[in-house]
Amino acid sequence: MLNRLTDTLDFQAQALTLRSERQQLLASNIANADTPGYVARDMNFSQALQRATGALPAARTLAATQPGHIGTGAGAGAGAGADLVYATQSQSNLDRNTVDMDRERASFADNALRYEATLRFINSHVRTMTSAITGQ
Repeated sequence: MLNRLTDTLDFQAQALTLRSERQQLLASNIANADTPGYVARDMNFSQALQRATGALPAARTLAATQPGHIGTGAGAGAGAGADLVYATQSQSNLDRNTVDMDRERASFADNALRYEATLRFINSHVRTMTSAITGQ
């Protein structure tokens, strides 16, 4: 019984962490909308959540066997590092910037809404558990 309760909260906590990371990615895309050559990034949220909860095997990473090797940023604890993707370019720009502000704003608003919903779910779940424990 206790495992079911903690598993639910762990899942929601992982989702909240990944939503936060995605929000940072989207904010970075928006901030670099005028940077020549900037390539917009996003994450495959469902794959990242499946990896974080153990439903998918962890992504393989290359080992840095020499001090001069450059890390991939997708190591253990890197969150969604293995699930980052480049945004597809919707229209061509002379400066090769792939940020589509309409898409980024919509994704940002959608992710913020889902973040808030996850917070509300966790709040409600904790309130229900507290009520059950105290008998109120």
